[in-house]
Amino acid sequence: MNKRFTEVDGSRLRQLRQERALSLRELGERSGVAFDTINKLENEHRKAQPRTIRRLAEALGVEPKELMNSEE
Repeated sequence: MNKRFTEVDGSRLRQLRQERALSLRELGERSGVAFDTINKLENEHRKAQPRTIRRLAEALGVEPKELMNSEE
């Protein structure tokens, strides 16, 4: 398995984004991550690089580990 990509907890990512009343595009603008990528992460159709998780966590004001699936 490629260690460079991490499973994201898509429902947690969506919950945090919605709690902050952010659209996919707004979170994309804040984090520098393409909104299409965020959409795929929320629907768990894609894994993320650590840098992507850090950017999203920073934009949401949480620790990166809050966005990762606990199984890993």
